[in-house]
Amino acid sequence: MGKVIVIGAGIGGLATAARLAKNGHEVSIYEASDRVGGKCRTEWIGDYAFDTGPSLLTLPAVFRDLFIRTGKRFELEVGLQGVDPAFAYHFADGVNFEFPNLSLPEICNSIERALGKEAADEWHLLMQKAERMWDASRGPFIESELPSILTLIKNKGFLKDLWTIAPWKSLRSYTASTTSNPYLQKIVDRYATYSGSDPRKVPAVLLTIAFVESTFGAWHLKGGLGTLSTALERRCKTLGVEILLNSPVSQILVVNEEVIGIKLQSGQEILADSVVANADSEIVYNQLLDRSVKSAKSERRKLKRSEKSLAGFSLLLGLDNSKIEGTIPKLRHHNVYFPEDYDQEFESVFKDQKPVEDPTIYICAPADPEMVKGKEKEAWFVLVNAPRHDPANGWDWKKNPEAYAKQILSKLDALGLRVSERLEVMEFRTPADLENSVGAPGGSIYGTSSNGAQAAFKRARNRSPVKNLYCVGGSAHPGGGLPLVGMSAELVAEAIGPADGSSSGGHNHH
Repeated sequence: MGKVIVIGAGIGGLATAARLAKNGHEVSIYEASDRVGGKCRTEWIGDYAFDTGPSLLTLPAVFRDLFIRTGKRFELEVGLQGVDPAFAYHFADGVNFEFPNLSLPEICNSIERALGKEAADEWHLLMQKAERMWDASRGPFIESELPSILTLIKNKGFLKDLWTIAPWKSLRSYTASTTSNPYLQKIVDRYATYSGSDPRKVPAVLLTIAFVESTFGAWHLKGGLGTLSTALERRCKTLGVEILLNSPVSQILVVNEEVIGIKLQSGQEILADSVVANADSEIVYNQLLDRSVKSAKSERRKLKRSEKSLAGFSLLLGLDNSKIEGTIPKLRHHNVYFPEDYDQEFESVFKDQKPVEDPTIYICAPADPEMVKGKEKEAWFVLVNAPRHDPANGWDWKKNPEAYAKQILSKLDALGLRVSERLEVMEFRTPADLENSVGAPGGSIYGTSSNGAQAAFKRARNRSPVKNLYCVGGSAHPGGGLPLVGMSAELVAEAIGPADGSSSGGHNHH
């Protein structure tokens, strides 16, 4: 049996551990905090539960595959529910419309009612382009390890695919060549911020997120997305994975450029055949690996050159509707309120590194009775894009974050959402808090951003250049977000292979 150590019990670490244990390896996970799940957690405050990490699941097939291959049906382990409408969009001038779930024709109808037939046709055309991009990029970029640009060039049909993916075009310019509708452009811009990036710089291929969302649907898990973490924890334990909480790792041990195990902060050393790092790649290469490890140099260089992703400032609001009379605004599950000047947001976050004066506000307001205790209560998770925590060169989030929380609260009231009048619980989380709680440097949600055509190649490789070391999770290939993290776990499990050395089965994501 191969002995594998996994550093970090985030979704990537848990998913890799389950697959490896099923393949006959002896697996132990060492997690610094007192709970599993990493950023994917549902937190209770009083009578209210909040998804403080991911608040939406797309491509559930990735996790269906994971559960089936490790011996259980996904749907029996979690309460998977479609979210309809998938999104409600509100614009500063009073225009608003919804995107129904799992139906491009319905989305186009909704756009047509709000913006007219031309806009609806343009969105349809954009989604057809996005589908072609998804088909061209899925195999080489997402479902395989992406060792180098050269391996891609050797692929049959690569030039045609490249033309489709158009890496030299930014998302913003690609959209502008199809539609000049400012409402549609704002919606597409938002998909860049999904990966912590700037729509003016991020490659056009991020448009595929919009296609994936409308084709494979937007999903919620009953009781919150944190139930995915606990379901994976159960899978791991059933398969014999040892999970050690409150066990921070201080070093990855290397002898002759080969990983031989880990050292805990307690000083204890544990040997292993392979180590899987489910920590931010910045921490892996700049803190856990000794500077003398030569084979890590190339990855360190990449990290130095890459731009960090943006961070987020969130409010956790527990609302008690019995406190107010009259009409209570009824929110959908996912709501986006755009400001008048969207570009000012990207200037603030990426250039000036200051909190945004008038930010886009995302509100997750699940109508899930398992996420509140009591009849007339609502738990809102409110998120705005924010600059990273960087006291030396940018913004220091430890200085008076309360003022910013109040500013967002008054904006919610100004939107007519009547929040202050029914507020029972309010907490906020800054990028500095995220850095502390889950080891995300600067509070960057996704490690490096996707800004620039080379960004995909700047992510940490799943098979590290350091022998017997593997990287999984949002800061590694293929990227951030639950489905991609689930895929990165599959890539790492396949790279390590079964314990007896035979080859494992192929991909299957449909």
